[in-house]
Amino acid sequence: MQDIVNPHQYDAWNNLALNLALGFWAVGILIILGYIIKLSTTGGSKEKYDFINRYEIKTLWIATIVLVIGGCFFVNANITELTTLLIFVRIFTTVSLGILVALVIQNLLKFYYPFFIERRLKVLRYKPRISPKTGKPMKLLSEEEEDVHLDEGMIAEENVYSVDYDVWLDEETGFKQIEKYAGHLHAIQCPECNYQTFKVTREEIVRQPTETEEGEIMKHYVCSYCGYKARKTVALKVQVKLEQSSAASA
Repeated sequence: MQDIVNPHQYDAWNNLALNLALGFWAVGILIILGYIIKLSTTGGSKEKYDFINRYEIKTLWIATIVLVIGGCFFVNANITELTTLLIFVRIFTTVSLGILVALVIQNLLKFYYPFFIERRLKVLRYKPRISPKTGKPMKLLSEEEEDVHLDEGMIAEENVYSVDYDVWLDEETGFKQIEKYAGHLHAIQCPECNYQTFKVTREEIVRQPTETEEGEIMKHYVCSYCGYKARKTVALKVQVKLEQSSAASA
């Protein structure tokens, strides 16, 4: 004989499940709206760059989990008949579908969405900076031009590709703005699977640079999706002393 749940409990549960679904959806939407508002009120291209890079995917993933939980309650807000067996079947089916949807969205955020983010970050990074002294756009210096404005520690960081510096210069007043970006920490497109999951996992200096000869660094790449591995040798800049660079540019 089937264990039938009291029919009068259906309406109470359906109303509760619907209210919980709407509540979770509201929270998920508020999380996304809060992120958009925070991003829009973040001043400066570099600040927006850092904010997107640090929080966007994490925020979307948290919002996804909240929205999926709301969806799980919603699909169980129209119960008209229940037995003990149906309760377990509904729980199992709901949890399985929720996990499946969450995994699909997680993969989209992990393997596809970075392409979209990288394009936006590139626009923000190279958007002309305005000099607070003159109100005019500043010049982004080339790799060769910027070294005279970096100290020896900054140049060393760039040499091993752990950090990349951009130097914006107001040529009228000499005002400069130095911005720091992650070097090899960003994943790039994998040549094997074409996902944005190809990342440097290890670097080793093969030959130290001198004041007259370039050195070499070996970069080891691994794709976190397909496991493809590769190595690439990159030249290290000649170690020119900062004092000499400054004198040469004077």
